[in-house]
Amino acid sequence: MKRIVIVGATSGLGLELARQCIRKGWSVGAAGRRAEALTALQAEAPGQVAIQPLDVTHDDAPQRLDALIERLGGMDVYFHAAGIGSRNTELRPDIELATLRTNGEGFVRLVTSAFGYFRAHGGGRIAAISSIAGTRGLGPAPAYSATKRMQSTYLDALSQLARTQRLGIRFTDIRPGFVDTPMLHGDYPMRMRPEKVARAILQALESGRRRIVIDDRYAALVFLWRLIPAALWERIRLQPKA
Repeated sequence: MKRIVIVGATSGLGLELARQCIRKGWSVGAAGRRAEALTALQAEAPGQVAIQPLDVTHDDAPQRLDALIERLGGMDVYFHAAGIGSRNTELRPDIELATLRTNGEGFVRLVTSAFGYFRAHGGGRIAAISSIAGTRGLGPAPAYSATKRMQSTYLDALSQLARTQRLGIRFTDIRPGFVDTPMLHGDYPMRMRPEKVARAILQALESGRRRIVIDDRYAALVFLWRLIPAALWERIRLQPKA
């Protein structure tokens, strides 16, 4: 039985992945900001789920993570699903800075804590949901696309660090496209159901994939995005319908 800790398990892909892991017989440590949502998840499988309220932007988040790991009896996989994102063509500073705090500062705070745990316990896997938005700078969501690029690069750096120090820590960078979750607002194309995406994530974890773009349509889109010259990219209108 594998033990997975999911930070950001109260909604969206984090919640759906928790349910998929429960069905597979995994032990799940669920963390997130909303205590009532965590309690509801635990009620679905009381013997398999441990819970811990936690906010990645707070200084006490690593201590709360440690408490959850102890309650779970250890951790084999750390999964980071906590994140926010908004269209912000008006460049409101509060939106941009909140995105940086959650997707940047909060991500580093918890991923480094998980790295420290695995370094002390002989290895494990760190996985995180970044995004295809990190492929290029997206005008409608500057802080979101920038922080998702940062997350992928950070995982690359930690992977190199773990390999060179022979720590036995492995990484999975999950890059979905547009998923039909509460975070997504507007008429985006090629929306994917969270159940389908969570199944693909679990398969990637079980097979030990280093990185994955979900799904094939988005893999093709990312390939094309990378081929577009910068001068042309700046002229592409990416704004979805409201």
